[in-house]
Amino acid sequence: MSNPLFLSGFLFSVFFAAHLFQFCHGDLGTATFYTAPYLPTACAGKDTSAFPANNLFAAAGEGIWENGAACGRQYQVRCFSADVPKSCVPDQIIQVTIVDRAISTVTKPARGDTTMVLSTTAYKSIVQRSVSLVNIEFREV
Repeated sequence: MSNPLFLSGFLFSVFFAAHLFQFCHGDLGTATFYTAPYLPTACAGKDTSAFPANNLFAAAGEGIWENGAACGRQYQVRCFSADVPKSCVPDQIIQVTIVDRAISTVTKPARGDTTMVLSTTAYKSIVQRSVSLVNIEFREV
């Protein structure tokens, strides 16, 4: 016969682990940020209608650019670590729209060769310290 305390402890552990890893179906990558001016873009030129009103947008790194197919895609993004401890805003997930290609942005990103280059607004939404590179988990919406 199974021990009810063991079973309840086991179930608690499973549910706790599931809660911790609730966003684990995404890909892992890195992100940095860039600043205005943001126009023109590789996706829409000087058309500002490509930018979401909440300013949560990003430029795609080469790994997700896919010859421009990334334009307009939306991703959920969360920061999970950086070189400086406690840099990420805990449990913060944002949704960004891809509006540009990282290697051709008007202003250069804070760091090169990342998965995504986030707008300043997007970056500050998930990063609470002055670091220029964070590790992210992301998935297409």
